[in-house]
Amino acid sequence: MKRVFTLNEKTHGPGGIFYQWQRSLGNYLATTGFDHNVRIFDRHGELREEINLPGLCTGFGWDVDGDVLAIINDKTGVVFLWNANSARLSQLDSGLRDSLTFLLWSKTGQQLSIGTAKGNLMIYNHQTSRKIPILGKHTKKITCGAWSSQNLLALGSQDNTLTISNAEGDTIRQTNLRAEPSDIQFSEMKGDERSQMGDNTVSIVIGRKTLYLYNINDPENPIELAFQQRYGSIVAYKWYGDGYIMIGFSQGFFVVISTHMKEIGQELFQARNHKDNLTSIAITLSLNKAASCGDNIVKIHELSDLKETYAILNLDDERQLGQINWTDDGQLLAVSTKAGSLHVYLTKLPMVFDTYNTRLAYLTSLLEVTVQDNVSGDAPIVLAADVEPAFIGLGPYHLAVGMNNRAWFYALDCEVGAPPEKLKDREYLGTVQSLKMNADYAAVRFEGKVQLHMIEGDQGASDDRETRLFPDKDQADTKITCHCLTPEFLIFGTDSGGLHYFFIEDWQYVNEYRHMVGIRKIFVDPTGTRIIFIDDKSDGFVYNPVNDQVVEIPDFSPTTKGILWENWLSDKGIFVAFDEEKLYTNVYCRETVNESVCELVGVTKLPYGQVPMLLYNGEVTLQTQSGKTSNLVLDTHSFDGRNLQEMPPADVKTALDQCIKLRRYKDAWALSAHLDSRESWLDLGRAALYNLEIDFAMRVYRQIGDVGMVMSLQAIKDSEDRNLLAGYIAMFTEDFNRAQDLFLASSNPQAALEMRRDLLHWDSALQLAKALAPDQIPFISKEYAQQLEFTGDYTNSLMHYEKGITKEEAYREHDENCAAGVARMSIRLGDIRRGVGMAVQMPGRALKKDCAQILENMKQWSEAAMLYEKGGYYDKAAAVYIRSKNWAKVGELLPQVTSPKIHAQYAKAKEADGRYKEAAQAYENAKDWDSVIRINLDHLQNPEDAVRIVRETQSVEGAKMVAKFFLKLNDYASAIQFLVMSKCNDEAFQLAQQHDQMEVYAEIIGSDATAEDYQSIALYFENEKNHFLAGKFFFLCAQYGRALKHFLRCSNSDDSKAIGMAIETVGQANDDALTHQLFDYLLGETDGVPKASKYLFRLYMALKQFREAARTAIIIAREEQNAGNYRDAHDVLFSMYQELKQQKIKIPSEMAHNLMILHSYILAKVHVKRGDHLKGARMLIRVANNISKFPSHIVQILTSTVIECHKAGLKNSCFSYAAMLMRPEYRNQIDVKYKKKIEQIVRKPDKTEEDEPTTPCPQCGYAQAETELVCPNCKNNIPYCIITGRHMTKDNVTACPRCDFPALKDEFLSVLETEENCPMCSEMVKSEELKDVMDLNKYMNPDEGED
Repeated sequence: MKRVFTLNEKTHGPGGIFYQWQRSLGNYLATTGFDHNVRIFDRHGELREEINLPGLCTGFGWDVDGDVLAIINDKTGVVFLWNANSARLSQLDSGLRDSLTFLLWSKTGQQLSIGTAKGNLMIYNHQTSRKIPILGKHTKKITCGAWSSQNLLALGSQDNTLTISNAEGDTIRQTNLRAEPSDIQFSEMKGDERSQMGDNTVSIVIGRKTLYLYNINDPENPIELAFQQRYGSIVAYKWYGDGYIMIGFSQGFFVVISTHMKEIGQELFQARNHKDNLTSIAITLSLNKAASCGDNIVKIHELSDLKETYAILNLDDERQLGQINWTDDGQLLAVSTKAGSLHVYLTKLPMVFDTYNTRLAYLTSLLEVTVQDNVSGDAPIVLAADVEPAFIGLGPYHLAVGMNNRAWFYALDCEVGAPPEKLKDREYLGTVQSLKMNADYAAVRFEGKVQLHMIEGDQGASDDRETRLFPDKDQADTKITCHCLTPEFLIFGTDSGGLHYFFIEDWQYVNEYRHMVGIRKIFVDPTGTRIIFIDDKSDGFVYNPVNDQVVEIPDFSPTTKGILWENWLSDKGIFVAFDEEKLYTNVYCRETVNESVCELVGVTKLPYGQVPMLLYNGEVTLQTQSGKTSNLVLDTHSFDGRNLQEMPPADVKTALDQCIKLRRYKDAWALSAHLDSRESWLDLGRAALYNLEIDFAMRVYRQIGDVGMVMSLQAIKDSEDRNLLAGYIAMFTEDFNRAQDLFLASSNPQAALEMRRDLLHWDSALQLAKALAPDQIPFISKEYAQQLEFTGDYTNSLMHYEKGITKEEAYREHDENCAAGVARMSIRLGDIRRGVGMAVQMPGRALKKDCAQILENMKQWSEAAMLYEKGGYYDKAAAVYIRSKNWAKVGELLPQVTSPKIHAQYAKAKEADGRYKEAAQAYENAKDWDSVIRINLDHLQNPEDAVRIVRETQSVEGAKMVAKFFLKLNDYASAIQFLVMSKCNDEAFQLAQQHDQMEVYAEIIGSDATAEDYQSIALYFENEKNHFLAGKFFFLCAQYGRALKHFLRCSNSDDSKAIGMAIETVGQANDDALTHQLFDYLLGETDGVPKASKYLFRLYMALKQFREAARTAIIIAREEQNAGNYRDAHDVLFSMYQELKQQKIKIPSEMAHNLMILHSYILAKVHVKRGDHLKGARMLIRVANNISKFPSHIVQILTSTVIECHKAGLKNSCFSYAAMLMRPEYRNQIDVKYKKKIEQIVRKPDKTEEDEPTTPCPQCGYAQAETELVCPNCKNNIPYCIITGRHMTKDNVTACPRCDFPALKDEFLSVLETEENCPMCSEMVKSEELKDVMDLNKYMNPDEGED
């Protein structure tokens, strides 16, 4: 805090100093000491008056308005009165003869109370000059007193009494006190309810130790509060707030108590503010602060939080302080010392300032004005003013300060550090309330008028443009309440609601707006194109002078003190309204879908006691009470674009909402990209659309992939009609009513009609069509009628369908649709004849169906059926005819009917009429086979058809009926068959048992039965000693032990089948005991008769003992060969070969070799049959070389070999085998017809024979004979071709698709031309099934294996 001035102890001589600030205004300070003088200083420390008294001053005080200072002394009864306005001194004779000791002005009136040393009192009314003497009010010296707000006077005296009197001096209350009173004050005790009386309590310090509370309404129950002894004596106390008392104690303690009865006696706050002593306390409610002084320190606290120390003043050059007092407005704080000096500090500067763009001019001291620009960073300019400014005006080149009716003008184009140059001073016709300047002119408002004059012009010039007074003479009754000045205009508002624009260049009015009530304040934006005004109702509005548009500011605080427009050009349209506590950020948008709007963005708390002066880029510059500035960032502008990655998502979302509201789209884009949520992008896109930022909105919707919206915006963005553009945007954002209003105000009002049609808002569309496009009414009526029909409003639907008919050939299809609607609605509304007639006449099938359905729902069967029939819906027509029992029509339609349900209904009707043949046919058409079977059995006596149908359809119910039919005829076998077919196995079993038909039942039941069914059959056959069937059914029900027992007891006639079943049983059982039992039986150990080897082979196969089965197969094949059954031997070996290959078991070489020899024999027969003698001869040579394996046909095979070799030209081979035949053991067995020929070959040998052709080995490529199966080079076995018997080559490879044996593809295809089956597996093969085999390795070494 700045020290304004100091009065040293020499001012009043030795001793203490006493002082009082002027009430209300605080412009004067009255002081006195022990030198018989009262001095009056102004607030800057200048001596204004010195009053010499005849004696020592015993009291002085200012009246309630601060106009008169009253002074008394101890020598005379005269009261000196000094008038602050006129600076004149007058005297008043009190008429009291004893020494005057006490003086006090009333709080509310002009009464002055004066007390004497003997207890007498006089009350003087300064307004009426009436004096009321009251003698003997007290018996001793009156020392203290107080006036209440109800003009009651409380007095304390050395006689230890308290009196309370009215303004006439009449005593109302009187009470005795136990010690001398001091420091009397009036206030209101804190209670549950407010006192109607107001100041109801007198507080008094008793003996400087206790605080006495005397309630005027309850005088019998006073309260006396004592405090801790360590606090010392009571120095001073102050009431504040809602019944709180702050008390200062001599030992430096600072205590707050409450006077509420529930809290009385409790200390709410206590602190030791001063180390040694405390001498005074003071409170200023205007600053909401409290101060205490003691030692050489003054401490200032916030009343709202006493723990917070606002400031500390150290008076290092003083030893002991005296009293401390604030002016009423809290601007100045005076501190006296015991030595007689006085220090005055500035605690609150007057909030006087002005701005121009980003420039500020404000008080930094009572006589100092600072001009600075925080944005541009220019050096501040400091002006030392001659007077304390009451107002400041700032222009681009000038500064004005002034008070009352005078202003001083200064030029700001001074050098850095130099004070501004004073240009002139000027007086006005009244007290100046505000002053505004531009580059050339100043506009000064005083007493309801505004004077516009040039700043540097010559006052004596006759130029009319030099000065002008507003309002004009013809508006003498109008009072100007506010004004502002832009580079081009003087703008002022009046108490009658007028807002006037005066164009300075043309020196005339150019615009006037008339508001409904008076205008109190106006605030112009930096460009001068928008004005905010506050009217007498405390409502705020934004005014656009271009089109006289006024937009009310929402949620406008009624206590708003001022408006700040944003000076940052990028945030055009943002402004802040502020009251005592908050800053309200608003944004004004001229161009939106809803035309111009004003929106509240957010609220920021305003620091206490600070006044906003300037807004730039969301930062408010505030003037503080100490004459400094501070900066406050608005809560709505808290996002600065930095540290985005560190912000939590909730804060990012809040920042995004703020940026959207502030129209800061660049920042909003960055925030949306950071959030990267569809919701955030949509919020941004909708906001851009609302503000008609089409290009930016397209960018947003393109970002989220909304192709439809981007294309829609692309189509409208070049629209020059603002209403049309806004209408489309409103439509896109689903504000359809607003869109319609905008479309109608645009150059294309039909867009409103198109929108309503697209939205199916037909009532609105019809109303618009009447005015905009009457030719569209029929088409809209039709669409409306369709919707009404759908919702069930048939009456209105019929009306609109009828309105929709145009009777124009060009719209024939449209008219037909309307006519169809008329037909439907007529039927629904009961006009059936009209509707049916229209439906029949119109060509479409769909209409007939629709009308028929409506009629059917209305139970109008005949008309419905007729329309179905006309439309070709025969199934529906027949169904409706059935409902109306019109069987004749049903019969006519039956050939066209496809619905089984219709046929079934017709069949039932015919059956009821006894026409069974027709009924059966209808049931058959309906696929109701059970009914067909029933009719054939019960009525037509036609069991053959019934049986046929049951067999074809497998009908369970039908089978039951047929079974019952055959049962009646005693045809038990057939009955059993159909009972089984109908799943009635128990009934079939009982029937078979009763009539000895169990074998039939067993045959029929097959594999489709349960284990219980099989067991029942098995037990039956067991009782009948039919071992084979008993064993078979025990096997089926998995009782393998019993099954094997029966199979082994079968008679010789069933031996082969029984052994086969026994082998299958053992294979399924997987039981070693049963296996050994069967082995013993097959080997003859049971009955001494060994069984054939083939059974042993089958047993091994069933047990999956494939190696044993292979050995057995070789034995069986050898037996078959010995018996001459070569094909059987081949098949046994082939099947065993395949089984071993499937089980991935190595194939024994003997088996592979034997299979190859047998297969060569079969191939020889094939080739001889086909006439290919060379291939046949080669295969027979291979067989003849192994002739010992064919003992039954040695001679026949050798004979065939000789003949085929002869035919093939293999002369040497022919001779070799002919010579073999001539051996004695074979010679007599040669067939007679070949014997001579063979003998001739032997007698006349021809040993010429070409070498056998060679082909390469598929493994090593060595060329070897075609029929050689072992490569002499690589010693590998080579697979043989199953067609030719030759060895395979790498190329031309295929395989049988059935047995997977390799073959030469060309040879296989050649054989398939005459043969159908594979010579190896005897399965049918088609030529197209043969596929090329690329890898022969899987067929190599097929004969390797374990013996």
